[in-house]
Formats: sequence, structure tokens, C-alpha cells
Amino acid sequence: KMSSMDLEKLKMTGAGRAMAVLTSGGDAQGMNAAVRAVTRMGIYVGAKVYLIYEGYQGLVDGGDNIKLAHWQSVTNIIQQGGTVIGSARCKAFTTREGRLAAAFNLVKKGITNLCVCGGDGSLTGANIFRSEWSSLLDELVQKGKVITDTLARQHGHLNIVGLVGSIDNDFCGTDMTIGADSALHRIMEIIDAIMTTAQSHQRTFVLEVMGRHCGYLALVSALASGADWLLIPEAPPQEGWEDCMCSRLEGSRITGSRLNIIIIAEGAIDRNGKPITSTYVKDLVVQRLGYDTRVTVLGHVQRGGTPSAFDRVLSSKLGMEAVIALLEATPDTPACAIGLSGNRAVRLPLMECVEMTKLVQTAMNEKRFDEAVKLRGGSFENNWNIYKLLAFEKPIQSGSNFSLAILNVGAPAAGMNAAVRSAARLALAQGHKVYAVQDGFQGLANGELFEMEWHSVAGWTGQGGSLLGTKRTLPNKHMEKIVETIIKFNISALLVIGGFEGYAGVLQLFEARSHYDELCIPMCVIPATISNNVPGTDFSLGADTAVNAAMEGCDKIKQSASGTKRRVFVVETMGGFCGYLATCTGIAVGADAAYIFEDPFNIHDLKTNVEHLTEKMKKDVQRGLVLRNENCHENYTTDFIHRLYSSEGKGIFDCRVNVLGHLQQGGAPSPFDRNFGTKLGVKATQWISERLTENFRQGRVIANSPDTACVLGLNRKVISFIPVTELKDVTDFEHRMPKVQWWFNLRPMLKMLAKYQTSFCEYVPGEIEHVTRRSITGATKMKLY
Repeated sequence: KMSSMDLEKLKMTGAGRAMAVLTSGGDAQGMNAAVRAVTRMGIYVGAKVYLIYEGYQGLVDGGDNIKLAHWQSVTNIIQQGGTVIGSARCKAFTTREGRLAAAFNLVKKGITNLCVCGGDGSLTGANIFRSEWSSLLDELVQKGKVITDTLARQHGHLNIVGLVGSIDNDFCGTDMTIGADSALHRIMEIIDAIMTTAQSHQRTFVLEVMGRHCGYLALVSALASGADWLLIPEAPPQEGWEDCMCSRLEGSRITGSRLNIIIIAEGAIDRNGKPITSTYVKDLVVQRLGYDTRVTVLGHVQRGGTPSAFDRVLSSKLGMEAVIALLEATPDTPACAIGLSGNRAVRLPLMECVEMTKLVQTAMNEKRFDEAVKLRGGSFENNWNIYKLLAFEKPIQSGSNFSLAILNVGAPAAGMNAAVRSAARLALAQGHKVYAVQDGFQGLANGELFEMEWHSVAGWTGQGGSLLGTKRTLPNKHMEKIVETIIKFNISALLVIGGFEGYAGVLQLFEARSHYDELCIPMCVIPATISNNVPGTDFSLGADTAVNAAMEGCDKIKQSASGTKRRVFVVETMGGFCGYLATCTGIAVGADAAYIFEDPFNIHDLKTNVEHLTEKMKKDVQRGLVLRNENCHENYTTDFIHRLYSSEGKGIFDCRVNVLGHLQQGGAPSPFDRNFGTKLGVKATQWISERLTENFRQGRVIANSPDTACVLGLNRKVISFIPVTELKDVTDFEHRMPKVQWWFNLRPMLKMLAKYQTSFCEYVPGEIEHVTRRSITGATKMKLY
């Protein structure tokens, strides 16, 4: 963490410095949020910030393409897709003459700090520019281009920081690139829509998604939609794949499916490197099977539309870190890219990332496809293996005598059904009997179980809510009846998918083992709640979907406020006592404030916020948005804050209230929650199967150790199974949340980007992470995607 002294030092460093930001190459949703963050953070630390329009072309042309930015220059752009400062392919910058003109234009304005948001080509170009900088200035002096020797010495070094903007997510070293999540949102919206019409007409659809050299979008969308067949460049199909694909499509129709979905990346190839086109696949299905088959090429719609909440928060986080990295850079510091590693911003040596990315392409060109999959990263390989595992029903190798019961507990959360689907299918593939429990622990007590089959869960990944039904009932009052059900159905293990009640319920079951031997069975909790308040994990299923739902609501509210002028909206979010939903939504929509329980506030803070909004109304931005978590304060209720703002802002602005309510729980799951739920379901079932085998003795399962009742959590990038008993010490049971929460470090970002003078003490600067084969292919890690 930074001390207040570090902040002052940073501000002194920033004063008098000049930095510029440009976007280059293909546009990606979230670029505007990055431009906003770089601009505002630069101004915040006292630097002059310039916006370079039209990418490298604007840098070469100079003039009005390089403009001094003000705080208001980047107002109301966070929700816009594309890039408001433009992007262009620039041949001139690839030449020495072009870079000479670019250097001249920067030095004229005293700019020696450059932030470039683009793909690997754009970032490689920036690094070449940096390495040539001194010689370019020498040449300008020799040619007498208005640059003096003194001026050249004053600006003798160019600092470069890269932000990776690419919907393909094809840059090694970072978990996610800016725009990839939003592109997945567009793809899944289209797949969901197509599946309804395909179902009606019993059609097969061949969907072509972007990814000329990288199959990431195709892979994740296939996993998230349960597609029947997938073609990606990193893993070409085996010889004779046409027969295999047609056989699989036919098999799914025989078992009752009314549609087939085939997803193909635009760069898909066969084992000989020959392109596989969507038209070829369509003709194949029509000729061999006679199915009514259509092709949909998604094209540039994947680049368009508003950025997702994930991309807005990611871009804001990386943009702020880029400014800190520029201010801390020295002539000896290698150029770096700011990436994401386990929900934290990190600094990656730029050329290490570029070289590793090139290695993937080399492996594909040389037909070393297994290596190409590994070099894409542990997450890519994991996605690929899970897709192959779940895509179609395989013959059971050997039956088992074990039975798994799956139940949902607590409030509904998007992604629950995806987790049920993957857990059930893997358990069936391993030979287990699988029971679905309706209505949580209450249904378990009442014996409301039914046996599941492979096709029972077809199409579940895209369904919101809980198809099994869920209740908040805890097992304590129904313990004897629950034990009776376990005996009656001979249940060997429990998989609980739910929120804080799921965790608390399994803790109660564990503590009751001393009274009931039947409860000595493996139990696993998959955290699923929009509040993201389950201890033992950074993320819960449903939280991402809820943040996107809240963000979409706030975007519409901001639009209303902009139209009426001089209006402030107070918006109430859900989340119980946990402020995750309010904080992330606040960052994603550029809120003026977000009140949460974990960050105590008083009447003086409220007064400061009102004064801040009053000043804001006097300028160009005549609207305000304030978020309030539903339980942030016992006395400062939503109504109180509304009345206070209305009274204090009288004559300057008026105030309105909006309670988002249960719309935050509803809707189709986001791509993240579908993918995350699918992965967690597989991991949980694998863990349960291992525990069943380990603890089977004398003809029955006897699992009585603490490590047989666990919460399945993702902490940074590491999947872990933490005993519920260990989590008791880190849990605030009164307020139903962990005592320490990682996302609290995001709070300073929200305040700084809203122009509040706040302490930098809580800001955690990014660490340097080197990019090697080992770091990329680490099998023990699982990225967010």
C-alpha cells in the first residue's frame, strides 16, 4: 500500500509532467473507460494530459489531433462503446520518417510519457518508438526542426506504458484484455436469440465468431452455450471429423433435441492448415443429414455496443495503474504493459508478452497444436478440456455405488443452473447416481428429490434464476428429517450451490456429525449469490450478472438525469451488508459516491458530497448519481439521503430516488457466470469423487474430517477447497460476510475518478510479473475466464 507521503511525492512528480493517451488498432469496448481513467488520474496527480485523436495517424499528423484534456473532456464516455478519440491503421508510423514526425509533435508539447491502448502490433510499435527516441531527437536537432539541443536533452527519454485493447483476448501475460468480456456479451446475446428460433424450426445454426488467430471467443461462447461442435485454430479436429460431427448432431436429435449449434472461429483450420469455412460446415450438414441449416456470421457486432461492467472496471483499474507506472518509470525501466492477474493490476514487461504471444502463432504454424493450446494459458486449456468433457454424452467407463445430491440454497443467482448442469453431467459420466433436490434444505428434509439424466440439464447454462428452486431455510430445525432422506436415498455426498445460507447450512451439518453418522459424507459449497458475501472466495456466482443488471439500470437513469439537467439520482442497490455490488456498479457507471457499510460515513461526509455535487452543477456536467447499499447505515436510509440532498441542493439541483430491487437477481446469466458456474461444477464433482474414493471403507462412506466439508473458492487465480470450520474465524456472522474483502481496495479508485481529494493509503500499486512459459501454462491456476 502507498503511504500519504508517497502520494505527495507522486503529486510532486506529476506536477509539470506531460503525458498523452491514444487508442490504436481495432477498437474494443472499454477503451473509453481506459482513456477516462488515464486522463483523470493524470490530472489528479498534477500532470498535463493530452488526448491524441485517430491513433498513431494523429500522432504523426499532429496539429489539432493532439489536444489538452480537462476533467470534463472525458465525462459521460465510460458507457460508450468504441473509442471517442478514434483509432486508425497507420502505415506512416511503421516508417522512420513517420516516427520522426511523431517525435517532433510530442516534443513540441513537452510530452515524454505515452500510454497506448491497442493490440500487440500497436504496443510493439510503441516500444520501437521508445527505443529510437534519442536518435529521433538527435536527427530533429541536426535537421534544425525548431528543436534545440537543450530541449532535446530535457526530453531525452520517452516512457511508454501499454494497455491491451483486443476483443480476441490473444495477448499472453494478462488474464483478460480490454473488450473481450463485452464481445462475449454480444455473442451470448445473439446465441440466446438464435436458440429460440432454432428450437421453433428444428434448425441447425453455424455461428462464425471473430478470432483469426485465436479461438478464445469461440471456445468460451461454446462452453457457455453448450454448443454441439466447436472449431478453433489452436485445436484443429482430427482426420475424419466430418463423420464424427454429423454423428454427434444426429445423436442429439435422436435423444430429443430440436436444435444444433455449431460455433466456428473465423480462423479455424484442419490438421493440414487448410481453412474450414462456415459455408463448408453448413453444406456438410445439409448434404449428410438433410437438416435445415443456416449460417450466421456475427462480424463487427462483436466489437460494438456498450462495454460490460467487467470491462469498465478493468479499464478503469488498468488506466489508473498506467499513470502510476509512467510517473515511476526511469530510463532503465523496461516498457511495460498493464495487465490483470487474479483481479489485480500488474506490470508486465512488454516485449516478454509480445514474444510469448508470437510463440503461440509459431506453434500453430508448425502444427504443434497441443503446445499452442498450452501456451494460450492454463485457463484456455482448462476451458478446452471442460468443453470436450461436457459437450456430449460418453459411455460410462464403470458404474459406482455412490449417489450425489445437488441442491440450491438461499436467493436465486445467475449461474446456479450452469453449475448444476456441469456437476450433474460429470457425476453421471463417472458412473454416480445423481439426485436433484428441489427447494434447498427444506426440499431435502421433505424428500423432494428426483433422479437426473444427461439430457435433464440440456440448455440449462443460459437459464437465469434457479431451475431446482431455492429457499433460505437452514438445516438446524430439520436435521432428523434430512438424515432420514439421506438414508432413504442412500446419498453419499452433498453439493450445495448457494449463498451465505449455503455456507452456514453446511457448517451446521458438519457440526451435527457428532450426533448423526449419516452426515459423515463429503459436502461441498459452490458460492452463488449476487451479494458476493461468501467467505473463502473472491467471487460468487451471480455477482457479475447482478453488477451488469445494476449498471444497465444506472446507465438509463444517468441518461434521464442528463436530459432533465440539474438532477441527482439516489439509487439503492441490494447486497445485504456487503458493499461489493454498490462499489463495482459505482465504478462501472462513474457514480459520484457509493455508500456502503464497510466504509463508515457520517453527516459531515454527506455534507461534503452535497457540496461536491453543488460545485459539479455549476460546470458543464449537470447531473449526479449516488449509490447506496441497502444496509449501509441504520439511520442514513435511502429516504433520509434523498431528503437531505433535496433540502441542501434546493435551488441548485433536485433529487430523485430509484430502488433497483430484484431486477438485480433476474435475467440471463452473464458469460462470466455461465463459464464460471460450469468450471466450478466440474471442480466440485472432481473433488467429491476423490473424497468418496478416499473415505470408502467397510462398505460405506465415512468422511468425518474437517477437510470433507468445504467451500470451493477462487482466490486470485487459485482454486481451493477450504474447510467450513476454518472459515468461521474469518466470518462476520452478524452481518453475513467475510471480515476482510479484497475488493475494498477498489474504493479509492471510485473516489479519485469522481474528483474527491482522498487518501492514497489504500491504493495497492501493481507488481512486476514476468511472462514465461511456466507462468503462462501453470496448471494449478484458473483465470476468471
